[in-house]
Amino acid sequence: MTIRAPPVRLLCQAVRPIIRNAPLHATRNASTSSNPPLNRARNLIYGSAALAAVSLGFIYVTDTRASVHEHIAPPVLRLLFPDAEDAHHAGTRALKELYTFGAHPRERGAGDSDGKLSVEAFGHILANPIGISGGLDKNAEIIDPLLALGPAVVEVGGITPLPQAGNPQPRVFRIASQNALINRYGLNSEGADVVAMRLRQRVREYAYSHDFGIDENAERLVLDGQTGVPPGSLVPGRLLAVQIAKNKLTPDTDLDAVVWDHVYCVDRLGKYADILVVNVSSPNTPGLRSLQSKKPLTQILSAVVNAANAVDRKTKPVVMVKVSPDEDSETQIQGIVDAVYESGVSGVIVGNTTMKRPAASPAGYILPEKDGRALLETGGYSGPQLFSRTKALVAKYRKALDDGPSENPLESPPPSKPSQPAAPSAPDHPESSVVEKIEASVKRDEANLKPMDDKSATGQGHRGRELHTGLELPERSSENHPIIRLPERNNPLSSSDNKTSDVPAPVAINTQTPSEHSDPAPASQASGRSKAFATAPKVIFASGGITTGEEALEVLNAGASVAMMYTGIVYGGVGTVGRVKSEMRKVIDGQSKK
Repeated sequence: MTIRAPPVRLLCQAVRPIIRNAPLHATRNASTSSNPPLNRARNLIYGSAALAAVSLGFIYVTDTRASVHEHIAPPVLRLLFPDAEDAHHAGTRALKELYTFGAHPRERGAGDSDGKLSVEAFGHILANPIGISGGLDKNAEIIDPLLALGPAVVEVGGITPLPQAGNPQPRVFRIASQNALINRYGLNSEGADVVAMRLRQRVREYAYSHDFGIDENAERLVLDGQTGVPPGSLVPGRLLAVQIAKNKLTPDTDLDAVVWDHVYCVDRLGKYADILVVNVSSPNTPGLRSLQSKKPLTQILSAVVNAANAVDRKTKPVVMVKVSPDEDSETQIQGIVDAVYESGVSGVIVGNTTMKRPAASPAGYILPEKDGRALLETGGYSGPQLFSRTKALVAKYRKALDDGPSENPLESPPPSKPSQPAAPSAPDHPESSVVEKIEASVKRDEANLKPMDDKSATGQGHRGRELHTGLELPERSSENHPIIRLPERNNPLSSSDNKTSDVPAPVAINTQTPSEHSDPAPASQASGRSKAFATAPKVIFASGGITTGEEALEVLNAGASVAMMYTGIVYGGVGTVGRVKSEMRKVIDGQSKK
């Protein structure tokens, strides 16, 4: 008979752990070291190397000279975003977020400290003569990231008084084989009030970061220039241009409404701008280019100048007008020049996108079918093939501005109307090709738009429509003739003794506040203002097809003070500004050694 233990005892035996005696001698695993100091030294070396690699990598990717910004980032962006506008928005968001964390690309090295590229405009000494055209930052979201790339001028906008969506999408098209774009944005804008709040916040954040406070008094200190920086750019040697335009729904025939649109924008945005740019040249807003005729343009610009002089700020923003490259006849140019002098505007931006198309098949060049279809889209064309046209037009405006207003100004004819798309027709024949359509479009443009003649403007042969493959530096009268210079500017209302001055006088800003700046000034008053401004030379910014340092130097010597870029940055990446400036320095150094 078997005697069983009580159930409680059996349960205790089942759960009781078995404890084995540990050996009395210690063992060392293979992963441990018998020399702790040596192990710590090795870890220190590995950690330092990793930290150095991360630091060097950070410095590299945030340097605009890094090849990744030219050869990797733009192609990857185009690959990820087939739609050009989506790529634009993605690039804007990336720059904005990277700047927030201090990881944005920036110009490193000596930059503009050598002073070789310094120029004077509007009484300011600019660090260099390179600018970024309006369109890259339509709503003033990435001003500081763009300034960090190294330009002396950043133009934001265009900004309309009320928000508007612009034209339906898709509205931006790449012609990758030509490094060109066609856009019909239609001045999509968040509106003047939203952009003004964003600009005010930027000024107050600057004041707070420099221990001036963050209230209205701190804002006033910055805007009145008591912090030692321009009130728009907030960076020494740099300027911020704010482009304004009328709303799409404002009839161009109602001049009072058009004037109200522009004055409203000045009232909201003027205090935060160094330069106000009046855009009457966008090809994508119906009726806008008709405002470039002398009478309506004078009325608009006079009202904008009055409103700018009434801005609640110690120093007033200067006013420029952005003109179309397609309005290039002598009569049209003279009408714009007359309006500039009669209104007191300080300068002209030459030019904007063009409705004209380049030839479909330059010598040795095969047009891809996709690019051919893009060239048939309606909109403004921008790209390297505009350069010869821009340079010639700058020379024309330089001469006209130096000669001054006409003694007996006549009303300029209305701008030539861009060719309209043909009515829908029957389906194409099978043998009809995209290239044939483009050639027909080019012939149509040649019939409707006056071709640019370089010989009449620059004395040099016309480059034609071939892809720009080689660059020629301008002729030089002597070895001591500087490459970067402000050309001699004749003052039409001054004595002949002052015509040989190479350095323009500071802009004479009228600080008197008009009682009702919202009303356009009569012609007689405008004429009086032109005399007050006549002592200041009219400044030209060149925009259109500039992609290299040699081209920038050419437009400067043709009569511009600043060379502005847009499409070149889209295709060349954020390092384009630094590359262009580096190329300019190399040319200058090469000339100085001769």
